[in-house]
Amino acid sequence: MGQKKRSGRVHPPTCPSETQPPAAARTLDPPNSSKARGFGREERARHRICMVSDFFYPNMGGVESHIYQLSQCLIEKGHKVVIATHAYGNRRGIRYLTNGLKVYYLPLQVMYNQSTTTTCIHSLPLLRCVFVRERVTVVHAHSSFSAMAHDALFHAKTMGLNTVFTDHSLFGFADLSSVLTNKLLTVSLCDTNHIVCVSYTSKENTVLRAALNPDIVSVIPNAVDPTDFTPDPSRRDNSKITIVVVSRLVYRKGIDLLGGIIPELCTKHHDLYFLIGGEGPKRIVLEEVREKYQLHDRVRLLGALDHKDVRDVLVQGHIFLNTSLTEAFCMAIVEGASCGLQVVSTRVGGIPEVLPDELVTLCEPTVSSLCAGLETVIARQRSGKVPPPADIHSKVRTLYTWRNVAERTEKVYDLACRQPVLPLPARLQRLQSHCGAFAGFIFSFLAVIDFLFLFFLQWLHPDHLIDVAVDASGPHSCWGPSFKKKPCMTS
Repeated sequence: MGQKKRSGRVHPPTCPSETQPPAAARTLDPPNSSKARGFGREERARHRICMVSDFFYPNMGGVESHIYQLSQCLIEKGHKVVIATHAYGNRRGIRYLTNGLKVYYLPLQVMYNQSTTTTCIHSLPLLRCVFVRERVTVVHAHSSFSAMAHDALFHAKTMGLNTVFTDHSLFGFADLSSVLTNKLLTVSLCDTNHIVCVSYTSKENTVLRAALNPDIVSVIPNAVDPTDFTPDPSRRDNSKITIVVVSRLVYRKGIDLLGGIIPELCTKHHDLYFLIGGEGPKRIVLEEVREKYQLHDRVRLLGALDHKDVRDVLVQGHIFLNTSLTEAFCMAIVEGASCGLQVVSTRVGGIPEVLPDELVTLCEPTVSSLCAGLETVIARQRSGKVPPPADIHSKVRTLYTWRNVAERTEKVYDLACRQPVLPLPARLQRLQSHCGAFAGFIFSFLAVIDFLFLFFLQWLHPDHLIDVAVDASGPHSCWGPSFKKKPCMTS
């Protein structure tokens, strides 16, 4: 009962996706009409979106926050959104989050740093089940570091689904790991319908790494919820100056630079204190510096922080310091500025695009340059020549909003759904011409195996025998309005 019969091969609904209720429906315009393109007074196409990444809650980070907030705003706009990630400990199976956001925690083996093992084949039965059950029309994968995201793109194209990919990171070109990752990215993106980057620097980096046509790459920045990061000057101790660092303690975040800055500035300024939140393998560097220079009372290491606790740490400081060696878009400096702190950051990657010059002091990624920048801000803080935290917050809260991010992402989905999904022969030709002779042959072979495996799965367990899931979000949601009380975050 309640099953919807399908043909042997997956033929997903043409976008806009299944937007007409069976009775008293409002007819949507075809995708090529002026209304579907966003002109005039129209009802936007309603999509069925599956976000896929190895990185999601309960893991904490920028990618996880981006996926969650974007999904909430898309649900608010009437789209159906589900999320597929790997199981985290006992968190496996299906879970429901705010506003009917359904999350599939799939039993896939984690290999390294929360990224799953990939063979380009083994995840097909699970992801096919999710895509068919939820009648997905757009697969949106996140993060170059996520093997599950690359697998999802590969399988979605085999199943004839439209694909979008968001790149959250910057990569180099010289070392072996970058060369291998860039080749995998080239294979994943050569026939993806549309790509999103979080800054123009990230766009340039991704276009070069994956040999892409820049016309299919859009820039949509991250955002921050201003209601979660409000200033509270009463929490500061104005008898001293506190520098706050909230970051993963890893090499890429410049923790070695921080280890050089702390003793130099603490020697010059006896009322200077450091408050450091985060965990990682480079914590030992900070512990050694604290022990060597006897700074136990001036350098506090808070360890890993829950997202809800970050604001309580930020409001205790006067200056927010970011020492990253590479960043596509640094959400941490936006959060710091939103709490009214003076921001000092390295001038790397997409960071110069994030905040206006009057809200951030940019330095080169060296100890001497960062110390000089901090000295300037400390002097300004002592003289009282800094704007009130409330004024800084009022400027930041209008810069990046999640509703704006969702609106721009909607346009990307509309554009992606107007593009054809390549059939297998054209896809094989694209892989061989775009990815080089050797890699092109290998992944063309994998694409054929993936297609044959899909054909076998459809014979073994036909699509029409897979139960169609009850919609918890979207235009056909079975969740009443009483279950959906929390609005999308405005930033």
